[in-house]
Amino acid sequence: MVQSLGNTISWLLGLEAQTLSFCQMGLRAALIYAAALVMVRVVGDRRFIGKYAAMDVLLGVILGSTLSRAINGGAPYFKTLGAALALVGMHWLFCAIAFYYERFDTWIKGNSRILIRDGQINKGMMKKSHISQSDLESSLRLNAKVTEPNQVEIARLESNGEISVMPKPTPPRVLEVNVKAGVQTVRIELN
Repeated sequence: MVQSLGNTISWLLGLEAQTLSFCQMGLRAALIYAAALVMVRVVGDRRFIGKYAAMDVLLGVILGSTLSRAINGGAPYFKTLGAALALVGMHWLFCAIAFYYERFDTWIKGNSRILIRDGQINKGMMKKSHISQSDLESSLRLNAKVTEPNQVEIARLESNGEISVMPKPTPPRVLEVNVKAGVQTVRIELN
């Protein structure tokens, strides 16, 4: 039974074939896409993928690599096109499933992680997310124009790899102005 399963997989993927069929190339492309998505999600380093979801980055890289083979003649044109269509179809399917099922969306895109709450840094989450103190401080300066963690209400590592920062609200500055008879202009300037 195990040998028959192995033979079936070998036939489906064309592991020992001299030439691959349209369906075999499409199935290979879909399996490579799924395997690469799992690998990137397991690694979990969100800075690797920048501001895009892992599945978007993978589609771009694999699609570019696949289509380049059709362009330079390294692979049969129509079979390569079939593999590329399988990739785009799988990406579309994953996006549709993620739209309707939150658990699947979380699995392929991840959740945000709280790095600072009420001015307190979560060192454990920073370590788990591979975020250094200098990375966090840089994001505070760039995204919220604050310099100290105690000025932050909440900072999150978002699923796209960016750090979003919400500064603590500043208390209103109250100025009392006594207006006397004969005064025509009162100028108040707040910074």
